[in-house]
Amino acid sequence: MSEQQAKFNVGQIIHHTKFGYRGVIVDVDPEFRGSEQWYQVMARSQPPKDKPWYHVLVHEATHRTYVAERHLEPDDTGQQVDHPELGDFFDTFVGGRYARTRAVN
Repeated sequence: MSEQQAKFNVGQIIHHTKFGYRGVIVDVDPEFRGSEQWYQVMARSQPPKDKPWYHVLVHEATHRTYVAERHLEPDDTGQQVDHPELGDFFDTFVGGRYARTRAVN
Protein backbone atom coordinates (compact mmCIF):
# COMPACT_ATOMS: atom_id res chain seq x y z
CA MET A 1 0.00 0.00 0.00
CA SER A 2 1.17 3.57 -0.56
CA GLU A 3 1.82 6.20 2.11
CA GLN A 4 -1.78 5.84 3.29
CA GLN A 5 -2.03 2.71 5.42
CA ALA A 6 -5.32 0.84 5.43
CA LYS A 7 -6.94 0.19 8.80
CA PHE A 8 -8.53 -3.04 7.59
CA ASN A 9 -7.21 -6.10 5.74
CA VAL A 10 -8.45 -8.69 3.27
CA GLY A 11 -10.33 -11.38 5.19
CA GLN A 12 -11.32 -9.08 8.03
CA ILE A 13 -14.99 -8.88 9.00
CA ILE A 14 -16.31 -5.35 9.24
CA HIS A 15 -19.45 -3.47 10.23
CA HIS A 16 -20.75 -0.52 8.19
CA THR A 17 -21.39 2.29 10.67
CA LYS A 18 -23.93 4.12 8.53
CA PHE A 19 -25.99 1.26 7.07
CA GLY A 20 -25.50 -1.38 9.78
CA TYR A 21 -24.53 -4.36 7.64
CA ARG A 22 -21.68 -6.79 8.26
CA GLY A 23 -19.33 -8.08 5.60
CA VAL A 24 -15.88 -9.36 4.75
CA ILE A 25 -13.19 -7.40 2.91
CA VAL A 26 -12.02 -9.04 -0.31
CA ASP A 27 -9.83 -6.25 -1.72
CA VAL A 28 -8.37 -2.89 -0.68
CA ASP A 29 -7.71 0.14 -2.87
CA PRO A 30 -5.25 2.66 -1.35
CA GLU A 31 -7.51 5.41 -2.70
CA PHE A 32 -10.82 5.67 -4.56
CA ARG A 33 -10.64 3.84 -7.90
CA GLY A 34 -14.24 4.10 -9.08
CA SER A 35 -15.67 6.43 -11.68
CA GLU A 36 -16.50 10.05 -10.95
CA GLN A 37 -20.10 9.35 -12.00
CA TRP A 38 -20.40 6.50 -9.46
CA TYR A 39 -18.88 8.71 -6.74
CA GLN A 40 -21.34 11.53 -7.39
CA VAL A 41 -24.37 9.20 -7.30
CA MET A 42 -23.42 6.56 -4.73
CA ALA A 43 -21.07 8.33 -2.32
CA ARG A 44 -23.63 10.84 -1.09
CA SER A 45 -21.62 11.72 2.00
CA GLN A 46 -18.60 12.51 -0.23
CA PRO A 47 -15.99 10.53 1.74
CA PRO A 48 -12.36 11.34 0.95
CA LYS A 49 -11.01 9.86 -2.27
CA ASP A 50 -7.41 9.90 -1.04
CA LYS A 51 -8.03 7.41 1.79
CA PRO A 52 -8.47 3.62 1.45
CA TRP A 53 -11.64 2.13 -0.07
CA TYR A 54 -12.73 -1.49 0.37
CA HIS A 55 -14.46 -4.14 -1.72
CA VAL A 56 -16.84 -5.96 0.64
CA LEU A 57 -19.03 -9.07 0.37
CA VAL A 58 -22.21 -8.20 2.27
CA HIS A 59 -23.46 -10.73 4.85
CA GLU A 60 -26.74 -12.47 3.93
CA ALA A 61 -26.81 -10.79 0.50
CA THR A 62 -25.65 -11.57 -3.02
CA HIS A 63 -23.98 -8.26 -3.85
CA ARG A 64 -20.67 -6.57 -3.10
CA THR A 65 -20.14 -3.00 -1.99
CA TYR A 66 -17.37 -0.46 -2.41
CA VAL A 67 -16.95 1.42 0.85
CA ALA A 68 -14.83 4.29 2.13
CA GLU A 69 -12.74 3.50 5.19
CA ARG A 70 -14.44 6.14 7.32
CA HIS A 71 -17.72 4.18 7.23
CA LEU A 72 -16.22 0.96 8.58
CA GLU A 73 -15.37 -0.44 11.98
CA PRO A 74 -14.18 -3.90 13.02
CA ASP A 75 -16.89 -6.48 13.63
CA ASP A 76 -15.99 -8.30 16.82
CA THR A 77 -18.92 -10.73 16.95
CA GLY A 78 -16.71 -13.63 15.82
CA GLN A 79 -19.53 -14.79 13.54
CA GLN A 80 -18.94 -15.85 9.95
CA VAL A 81 -20.33 -14.08 6.90
CA ASP A 82 -22.90 -15.75 4.63
CA HIS A 83 -22.32 -14.82 0.97
CA PRO A 84 -22.45 -16.99 -2.19
CA GLU A 85 -19.03 -15.75 -3.44
CA LEU A 86 -17.18 -16.39 -0.18
CA GLY A 87 -15.53 -19.59 -1.48
CA ASP A 88 -14.16 -17.70 -4.49
CA PHE A 89 -11.96 -15.67 -2.13
CA PHE A 90 -11.38 -17.74 1.01
CA ASP A 91 -11.30 -21.33 2.19
CA THR A 92 -10.77 -21.05 5.94
CA PHE A 93 -12.20 -19.11 8.86
CA VAL A 94 -9.87 -19.00 11.84
CA GLY A 95 -9.66 -16.59 14.74
CA GLY A 96 -12.56 -14.47 13.51
CA ARG A 97 -11.16 -13.82 10.02
CA TYR A 98 -11.05 -15.43 6.60
CA ALA A 99 -7.97 -16.66 4.77
CA ARG A 100 -6.95 -18.58 1.69
CA THR A 101 -4.72 -21.55 2.40
CA ARG A 102 -4.78 -23.17 -1.04
CA ALA A 103 -3.52 -21.80 -4.32
CA VAL A 104 -5.94 -20.16 -6.72
CA ASN A 105 -6.20 -21.94 -10.09
